[in-house]
Amino acid sequence: MTTDERRRPDARPRAFEEVLARIEERIGADGLTVGDRLPGERQLAEQLGVGRSSVREALRVLETLGVVASQAGRGPDAGAVLTSRPGNALTDLLRLHLGLATLSMREVIDTRLMIEQWAAARAAAANAAANAAAPARTAEARTEPQTAETQTATARMAEAIAAMDAAGDPAEFVEHDIAFHLALAEAAGNRLIVAVMRALRDALRRYAVDAVVRLGDTGGLQDDHRRIHRAIEDGDAGAAAAAVAEHLARAYPDSGPDS
Repeated sequence: MTTDERRRPDARPRAFEEVLARIEERIGADGLTVGDRLPGERQLAEQLGVGRSSVREALRVLETLGVVASQAGRGPDAGAVLTSRPGNALTDLLRLHLGLATLSMREVIDTRLMIEQWAAARAAAANAAANAAAPARTAEARTEPQTAETQTATARMAEAIAAMDAAGDPAEFVEHDIAFHLALAEAAGNRLIVAVMRALRDALRRYAVDAVVRLGDTGGLQDDHRRIHRAIEDGDAGAAAAAVAEHLARAYPDSGPDS
């Protein structure tokens, strides 16, 4: 496949990626410093001429990178607070977003395998440690920040599995599948890993829709998702990593080292 063929319309930068760049420009142009508040979602959407969903997604990426912190409220209390200057980290992430269209399937799947096996094993290990310290799983005993983050992320994984069960077509299934795998990355408690997975999202969508259409029946994929989720909750790092590898091999059988 040529570079031109890979650059399909669905591989173009998404709106929120352009919003990211424009928010970064605004931060620099307005001379905002740490502790200053960005405009609210509605105001940013109006200023940038985009939808609120694109602004919301861009702010979530910035929050993942530690650039802003969410701030609930109305009026003057609305908007996100700047916690650090974007700097080169955001620029590099944007370059990754924009360059993904030229990557091969094998490159994307190899990267996913490394990231998701590590994330699944790390999340399972965190649960194993929590289970050993608090067999009864009382809310008072499980107070470690990473454990709480892992619990929240694994709950989102379960929600995504249920949503995939109810999906009406491959595109909808893939939207929830991507949410599952992003939650898997979040369960590891590493913000950079999450940022890389978010950057890979469009490449995931391109290949994932093709994979679902090719497979036809998503039952096997859902069985894999449940095994990954169950292994993380049970604290079995080896089983979680193995389940990720089996899942990617099922979804992308032609992406192995000999393909």
